[in-house]
Amino acid sequence: MNLLHALRINTSNKNQVISFVGAGGKTTALFQLAKQFQVEGRRSNVFVTTTTHLGAWQTKFADHHIVVKNKNDLKNIPNEGIILFTGDVEEDRTNPIDEATLNRLRERHRSENIPLLIEADGSRQKPLKSPAEHEPPIPEFTETVIYIIGLSTIGKKLNDENVHRPEIFSQLTNLEINKNITPEAMVNALTHPQGGLKNVPKHAKRIALLNQADTPELQSLGGNMAKQLLNHFDSVLVGSLHADNFHTFEKTAGIILAAGDSTRFGSPKQLLDWKGKPFVRHVTETALRASLEPVLVISGIHHAEIESCLQGLPVTVIQNLNHKDGQSESIKLGIKNLPNTIGSNIFLLADQPQIPVEVIQALKEKHTQTLSPIIAPLVLEERRANAVLFDKVAFPDLLQLTGDVGGRAIFDKHRVEYLPWHDDILIFDVDTKEDYERLKGLE
Repeated sequence: MNLLHALRINTSNKNQVISFVGAGGKTTALFQLAKQFQVEGRRSNVFVTTTTHLGAWQTKFADHHIVVKNKNDLKNIPNEGIILFTGDVEEDRTNPIDEATLNRLRERHRSENIPLLIEADGSRQKPLKSPAEHEPPIPEFTETVIYIIGLSTIGKKLNDENVHRPEIFSQLTNLEINKNITPEAMVNALTHPQGGLKNVPKHAKRIALLNQADTPELQSLGGNMAKQLLNHFDSVLVGSLHADNFHTFEKTAGIILAAGDSTRFGSPKQLLDWKGKPFVRHVTETALRASLEPVLVISGIHHAEIESCLQGLPVTVIQNLNHKDGQSESIKLGIKNLPNTIGSNIFLLADQPQIPVEVIQALKEKHTQTLSPIIAPLVLEERRANAVLFDKVAFPDLLQLTGDVGGRAIFDKHRVEYLPWHDDILIFDVDTKEDYERLKGLE
């Protein structure tokens, strides 16, 4: 995915103010995103500015460079192009604009719905940094803060050559000067209140961009780092600005549908024994092994029994008092109880304990690569199967479901990406006593 897509930027949204901080590609990311706003967002102009310094040579990335000395310099702004606003150019770098100019740009951006991108940190062209006491100068009205680091520093020495302000980095991470920089040290710096989280407005969305993942090894290391960072950032991008290709890591929830009465089967299927455990326990443990978070189990009339057999697991069991109105009620109840920070959700059925953890992990991996609205397994190239992943863009449509229908009722409203799978165990259902005996035979 390119940067615009990976950041989930809806170009039709108004009041988009995005600040870039950190090191290892801030200016490149800023102008790359500005160009994508123009091309994909069909914006005639994009405002770019800085609350710190830019190299004078970097001004050429803009279509227009306006040096603002007083408010009159903002009267005749071009109607198209990437427009850079800075203070005076002294020697080899620009000065930042003053607060009055920044506020005027903000008013213009709001009144004319023009994206405003701000470089709000300096790093002396180093791929890694830690902020000084006065940094980073992030405007309070920023809507999104993107913290960038360069993964090329992994394995290199913590010194002035590789890191801007290495002494502060050492203080934040307890990594000694001249020791090799590790992924763990980077995570510690990013998640420190005086590091990657410093001066971020409380209302702002937090995104970590792990740049320079130009090899499979660095991509793998970045992916492992992303999983640790998601407790502090709304999303984590891993990839390369040079290649303009990113994976987006977000939290994926799991909703287990366990409210069925099983009237046709004759007993609650979610409580049937398989391999020494109830069906619903198997499914829940699979969701947890796949690192779904949070995991919600939607129960019905058998709430007490389900809650009992899930004791000790870090999950939430929610009783659907309207379960007789159909599966849609369980789906809606689950979605309504998800945190706002969730990027996607995978639905699992409590009567399919045989679904392997590998298919859930594959769905998650596919989603990091594409952010597709819906991803479903396709067994033997012809049959759709469970489990199914729904991106958060599909949540509003799921909340409109009524009756005894599942998520497939909205397949015609979104692009569905299929995950090829060659094990027909995914399409096995326990609908009869004979099916149950067959499943037990798979033990």
